[in-house]
Order: sequence, then C-alpha cells, then structure tokens
Amino acid sequence: MTQLRSRAVRIDQYGGAEQLKIVDVTVGEPGPGEIRIRHKAVGLNFIDIYQRSGLYPLPLPLHLGMEGAGVVEAVGEGVTHLQAGDRAAYTSQPAGAYCDVRVMPAKCVCKLPDDISFETGAAMMLKGLTVQYLLRRTQPQGGLQAGDSVLFHAAAGGVGLIACQWARAMGLQLIGTAGSDEKCALAQAHGAAHVINYAKEDFVARVKEITGGKGVKVVYDSVGKDTFMKSLDCLRPFGLAVNFGNASGKVEPMDINVLAGKGSLYVTRPTVYTHIATREATQAMADDLFAMVSSGQVKIQIDQRYPLEQVQQAHRDLEARKTTGCTILTL
Repeated sequence: MTQLRSRAVRIDQYGGAEQLKIVDVTVGEPGPGEIRIRHKAVGLNFIDIYQRSGLYPLPLPLHLGMEGAGVVEAVGEGVTHLQAGDRAAYTSQPAGAYCDVRVMPAKCVCKLPDDISFETGAAMMLKGLTVQYLLRRTQPQGGLQAGDSVLFHAAAGGVGLIACQWARAMGLQLIGTAGSDEKCALAQAHGAAHVINYAKEDFVARVKEITGGKGVKVVYDSVGKDTFMKSLDCLRPFGLAVNFGNASGKVEPMDINVLAGKGSLYVTRPTVYTHIATREATQAMADDLFAMVSSGQVKIQIDQRYPLEQVQQAHRDLEARKTTGCTILTL
C-alpha cells in the first residue's frame, strides 16, 4: 500500500495557540467510503479555536481543521460521486484539514466547479454552508419574505459577510452588528441594510429604532454569552433566536420562562453538521452555495492568508478579532 508523508497540525493538550504543533504523519490509502485529498488551501474558523481550547472537547491528540479544498488523489470502494483528479472542497467531520494530504470520509466532499478557485473553495465551505442553513433552513414562524428584518451579529466576519450578501439577494433587511466603524462599513458594503457599532451603541435600542419598535423576526447570534440575552430583546413576538456560535463564551443557562415574558419566543442551537448529515443534503446545500458564488451574488472575501507554518499566529489573530472576512492557510 502507498505510504505518503504529510505535514499536519496537532494539539496534545487543550490550551492557547502555543499548543498548535506541526508534525509529520503517514497517510495511507482510502478505505470504503473514503477519499485521499491533497489540499491546495484550508480554511480557519472559530470552531477550530473552540476545539483547541477544549470548549468543544474532542479526544486528544487532535488534528485540527474543518474545511479545505484540493485535488482528489484516490477514492475508496463505494465512492461514486468523486474520482481521482477531481477538484473538490468540503467541510467535514472529523477534524483534520490542517495538513498537506489526508484520508477522510467522502460523504461531505463535493466537486468544486471550475470557475471557483481552490482558495475560495477552502474559505467558503463551512461559512457558506452555515449561511445556507441559517437563511434557507433556520427560519422563524411563517418563514422569511423579502422586506423582512433580521439581526446578524459579527456581520463583518467570514460568515457575516457572506450572510450580508445572501440576505440582500433574498431581499431581506439585514441589520448587522460589529465592533468598530471600519467593520460596520465593511458589512454595509457587502449588503447590510443597517449597521450597528455595538462598542458605541446599544444594539437593542437601535434595532427597535430601525424597526419602528416592532423588532426583528430572527436573530442570528454567533457571539454567544455577551449578546444572547440582549438578542432576545430585539425579537418581535414569536421571533426566533438562533445561537450558532460562542465567540465570547457559551450562553449561560436560562430560565425558559423568560421566553414567555418576552413574547412566546423560539430558541434553537443548530450546527452545520446536523444539516449535512447525508450525502444528498450536503450536495443540495453545496449546489445552492456554488450557484450563489458562481452568479456573483455572493463574493467570498479572503482578507488573511497564512502559510501553514504560521498557524499559531493565525489563531491568535482570529481569536483577538483582528480579522475580517475569511482566513485561510496556504500550502
């Protein structure tokens, strides 16, 4: 059997960015339902930080990275939607994308259209599929129609900038929050109908002002602890609060009766991996994402590129919220 060598990023214990080590690993042949892929680029995401820190605990030692793009080198038995030589991109479990070459499950790997670059593919799969399931599949009672107002926190981040554009394409009035005037301007340039600098303004009061006191139908909140309870105050009756990340820490336990007092609200905590649990669902969601990107309605903004050797600095910058748009590791 072929034995290849690959660089890979591993942690042996939870902690800060200093735990990230580049190690040499052996890569074999794909088994049934698997492929071997040689990466051209891989994406960085907050979930990588959650896993590194132990907020999302996984067995150690742990190889990090949830999305990437490259060329399929070999396919295992039973894999019919991919073949050697295909350009491909994915977000997938288990983690392990921070490497040159890996063997991985084929289920969530999709052919990458020729008009989408490897860097774009690596930067967009987790974030783009997240926006797809949020705006298309995680909707409030009665759904979303053109003209509806939604609140989206961290609107200048990788997920946020995609959401601003996608919401504009759907005709939604997206109210985006960010922590600086520069980030607010970036979100607005990408399609946010309104922006709020939460470092200067009370976002609850501004949302009520923007919506004429009604509130929004849905809040998409990846910040977590610092914003979630105030997010509930931005909702109209029967509104939906979607917590899909924990950039400031986990949302604290909540008295469920609070939802009654604030207007019979709905709360959900979805993940992209529930939505892409089947090959069919993954492909359908990816087709929607690819169409939005190929049409130009959604442009993937890559603002930071780091060589694999600078993975520690990449994590520090992402964790300190020094980044905008998408961040990738180049190989």
